[in-house]
Amino acid sequence: MTQDDNQGAQAPQEPPKRGSMRFQDSSTQARQPSLAEQRARQQALAEQERQEALAAEAARAAEKKSSTKKKILIGTGVTVGLVGLVATFYTVAKPENVTAVCTTKDGIVDQDDNCDERYVTSHGGYHSGGFFFIPIPGGGGYNSYRYNYGGTGTIGQRVSGGSYTAPSGANISTKSGKSVQRGGFGISGKSGGSGKSGGS
Repeated sequence: MTQDDNQGAQAPQEPPKRGSMRFQDSSTQARQPSLAEQRARQQALAEQERQEALAAEAARAAEKKSSTKKKILIGTGVTVGLVGLVATFYTVAKPENVTAVCTTKDGIVDQDDNCDERYVTSHGGYHSGGFFFIPIPGGGGYNSYRYNYGGTGTIGQRVSGGSYTAPSGANISTKSGKSVQRGGFGISGKSGGSGKSGGS
């Protein structure tokens, strides 16, 4: 009897090994997410939307700033260009008026006739390189004269200020009103001379 009882008993089942998979049959349904999981998903979606909105806003702000900067640069360039154009037009339209005084080689103010080409040539002199040469009475040599532009002084005094270089584009005339150079684009009166040399 004892043997029969032992033969009828079934061997105990072995427990499942760790790491093994159990397969679900087709009737198994997915578990519904818990309330906490649903909230976490909603928060993650909301955060993602917020980050995308912030990125889009930053891109719009950068584009607007770039566009504004370009407009400012273009506007500044146009303004500077217009100012330069107006200044150039004003300079050409309204040349500077400069008074020329005739001086000796030592810078002493003398009469305007000594720097007048017609007067000089009529008295046996000549004009060369901005200088006027008049023969010295009684023989030998020449006295030289030239214009000082913008200087002041009376005959017999040393000229004060000015320059011996004619300003470009200015209306230059003597105190007596004789025109030395017409303003505009640096157009000047006659220059050069008879080719004579010498002088003191």
